[in-house]
Amino acid sequence: MSRASKADHLRHVMETEGDAVGANTRGFNAGRYESVAKLETYEALKDRAREIKADAITRLPELIDELTETVEENGGTVYLAEDAADANAYIESVCEGADRVVKAKSMTSEEIDVNEQLESRGIDVVETDLGEWVLQVADAYPGFDGDPSHIVAPAIHFSRPEIAQLFNDHFEPDERLETAEELTAFARERLGELIEDADVGMTGANFITADSGTIATISSEGNIRKTVAVPETHIAVAGVEKILPSVEELQPFVELIGRSGTGQDITSYVSLFTPPVSSPRPHFDEPETPLAGDGSSREFHLVLLDNGRMAMRDDDELRETLYCIRCSACANTCANFQSVGGHAFGGETYSGGIATGWEAGVHGYDSAAEFNDLCTGCSRCVPACPVKIDIPWINTVVRDRLNREGDPAAFEFLVDGLSPDADEGVDHQKRLFGNFETLAKLGSAFAPLSNWVANSQPAATALERLVGVSAEREFPPFQRTTLVEWFAARDVVPPLDPDRKVVLYPDLYTNYMLTARGKAAVRTLEALGVEVLVPPAPGSGRAPLSQGMVATAREKAESVADALGPYLEAGYDVVVIEPSDLAMFREDYRRLLPEASATLFADASYEILEYVYGLLENGADPDALSAADDDGRVAYHSHCQQRTMGLEPYSVAVLEALGYEVEQSNVECCGMAGSFGYKEQYYELSMDVGAELEGQLREIDADRVVASGTSCTDQIGDLLEEEPTHVVELLDPEGRR
Repeated sequence: MSRASKADHLRHVMETEGDAVGANTRGFNAGRYESVAKLETYEALKDRAREIKADAITRLPELIDELTETVEENGGTVYLAEDAADANAYIESVCEGADRVVKAKSMTSEEIDVNEQLESRGIDVVETDLGEWVLQVADAYPGFDGDPSHIVAPAIHFSRPEIAQLFNDHFEPDERLETAEELTAFARERLGELIEDADVGMTGANFITADSGTIATISSEGNIRKTVAVPETHIAVAGVEKILPSVEELQPFVELIGRSGTGQDITSYVSLFTPPVSSPRPHFDEPETPLAGDGSSREFHLVLLDNGRMAMRDDDELRETLYCIRCSACANTCANFQSVGGHAFGGETYSGGIATGWEAGVHGYDSAAEFNDLCTGCSRCVPACPVKIDIPWINTVVRDRLNREGDPAAFEFLVDGLSPDADEGVDHQKRLFGNFETLAKLGSAFAPLSNWVANSQPAATALERLVGVSAEREFPPFQRTTLVEWFAARDVVPPLDPDRKVVLYPDLYTNYMLTARGKAAVRTLEALGVEVLVPPAPGSGRAPLSQGMVATAREKAESVADALGPYLEAGYDVVVIEPSDLAMFREDYRRLLPEASATLFADASYEILEYVYGLLENGADPDALSAADDDGRVAYHSHCQQRTMGLEPYSVAVLEALGYEVEQSNVECCGMAGSFGYKEQYYELSMDVGAELEGQLREIDADRVVASGTSCTDQIGDLLEEEPTHVVELLDPEGRR
């Protein structure tokens, strides 16, 4: 899809579905925060859930064998389907002669398009989940999108009035339906009649236990139970990754899945079936031949689907995708998803952050390519995931593999200069932003001329046309004197504590562009008695990593390790201003560097305000820093990765200790997300995400706005038309710069 087509599609989805998706996902996300806060054992439950899934995926072949034996001993049948066509062929054979199949909500059945296959054979297929039924009805009407937009709430892109209009137009009830209660009651009655007359019931499974053949379904609606128990034949379709070793191991997942997905302490219906099950059909007329008490008169078929999963299991980078329990937390917490939903941030079946792994594994990389870049690597989804999947890394790996479909050898190159051999087959937009260090060096070397050129109208037009840099954005000005050069030229030697030694990391923005915050950090640390060094060092690798240039990012990480490693070994701490670079040191380097080197960086790296907080807690004199004066009320917005790492409280605590009255925004993402907001096709989405933050900041009656990251200061500056101050600049003992 071209950049223009991508922008048009995103704009359309935002205009037609954005309000409904945003309201619902933010509601789910807020509910998650509230619900998990009640769990003292939340982190322990996540650790246990991850441990169980990792073990189950490792032992998957033997668990499949055990489950097959168990189900067959119970009187059911297991069919291991190689792919979607294989699964559908078997399901069609089971449904031969049936007039109607009723289905409970199942993403796995969506994956294989079983509805279309059965309907092509003249079988009436009815979705019994309310959201899925809404989509099924809507699919017949132009102007309504009948594809799921969310893996838990498929009709999340519909508002209640839209559903009411749809039902009133389609069913023409005696009295018009308006309220949620009326719509639900109508659906319950109509679907109940359809279930009663069905020949086959089809469900998915949230989990299946190998020891007993028990199927666990977790739902907010009760029709799934009727779908299992009423028809004479029950088919369960589930990916092989749904298998757990035992019933006892369901516990952490039951605790986590509802809280993570919809913010419910527990969903309305947690059902455990060990099929074939019998049912007295209490809400329906008794069949002519009553079901046997042991369920022996009923048919049960378990269709276990591979469809690429076993290959994902053998892929070191995609394997964690199989840990996913389909809770949707990664979608609900994602700022981009909140604006566009799964009709933009999704592929053939799956949506949200984890969808890249699923789509690449079960549908192929072309499907993943359509939305992969909507993951900005902000990492907000990682703490939200109940099994701690590193979703941004999976997205990065897939992006890297997509890049390599062009010219793999040419795409990966060190960024000391733009390689003329790297043109063919490579996304020039990604290469431009991945090589930001080269641009920063050139911009600084030729400043101020470079600033005039970069932000001139002809240059903006050319950059947008050639590589898709949004003409609406202005680049922060390059500084002719870098932070490293400024520091080397200083002749100031303040009294220092020899036991407190730090290297201030000169990240690309601080070194070449936003030098004021770097100078403020140096003076702040020195005022607190710390010996500071600002040595030359390359970019952390964040820029190429964000573009899926993994090998280039690894080379940059190795160069940083060479530059800073001797200081770390000598006992220096590394203090970092830019949160995304700190995230590289603490998190991403464990995938890019040898374990010993990665551990050294993770253990000795600190965010600037985190470090200042520690100094003040250990006796440093706060009077050495600039305190609040008449403009002491500030609105504070923290960077995404700063929040993910749990660091924003340090900034607030330090500011309050210096007399500032701090009011925080509760918006978790400004929308810029590094280079994302600079890209032409994503500019409008970036600003849409930022609109909520803009509204909050304007409502806060503050004397100034302060922020913690480059993305945040850039975006807030565009939103408010006034550049915010970095937090450390308020601390500068020589006065706020």
